[in-house]
Amino acid sequence: MEATKIALFKGKKIRKTIHTNEWWFVIVDVVAALTDSLQPDGYLKDMRRRDPELSKGWGQIATPLLIKTEGGQQKINCANTEGIFRIIQSIPSPKAEPFKRWLAKVGYERVQEIENPEIATKRTRVLYKLKGYSDDWIEKRMRGIAIREELTDEWKERGAKEAQDYEILTAEISKATFGITPGEYKNLKGLKRENLRDHMDDFELIFTMLGERSTTEIHRTEDSQGLNKLKSDAKAGGDIAGNARKQLEKRLGRSVVTKNNFLKQPSKARKLPKT
Repeated sequence: MEATKIALFKGKKIRKTIHTNEWWFVIVDVVAALTDSLQPDGYLKDMRRRDPELSKGWGQIATPLLIKTEGGQQKINCANTEGIFRIIQSIPSPKAEPFKRWLAKVGYERVQEIENPEIATKRTRVLYKLKGYSDDWIEKRMRGIAIREELTDEWKERGAKEAQDYEILTAEISKATFGITPGEYKNLKGLKRENLRDHMDDFELIFTMLGERSTTEIHRTEDSQGLNKLKSDAKAGGDIAGNARKQLEKRLGRSVVTKNNFLKQPSKARKLPKT
């Protein structure tokens, strides 16, 4: 577990830590920030009495985690983002209203996206644009997302059931394409929880797409079924992209696999390196 970090909400300190690869927040800190209560523990107990459903699901929301305090590390109830949002819904405070409205807006937008997937695509493009990505890069990234979704649909229909199955198959393509797993790739780029593909340059995205699209076509052509066959296909698809990458690297005299990532680009002109 990482050392305790501090988040600020309107000047109020909210302690947080990494658990199961996501941020978890100290519940009493959030309650104190939204209610100005001098006794957030007592407020939380009263809140659970007022909201039986919250109390009933408390075991799934609150998890005791080691948090750094003035008296040393102690176990304090924490919740992840979803859990915090559920708690906020039970806080009858004006300060909680912006969070509630935001949740309602997000929920409405999600319903819109389910009814019309094109809306989700447009929103994704806007988000990348706001982060400073170039139009050319965004086009490649969006195409890559479509290819990835097409591949995972094939995996689902052909025998990959668990999240671990998808990780294994993705790793096979990555190892054959780039010589390293996605985890090793993230370490190379100095990433932690960030999305690896959001930090790839043009060539990295292109070869990722080639490996995944080749794998999809092999599945369909050979009517592959079962995890072992899917894994074999994934390596074959990755080999196609890997061989193309090696030929290009030989001609260019440099590696396509790069340590560069979007986070380390200048804030005023954040563009991935030209290749």
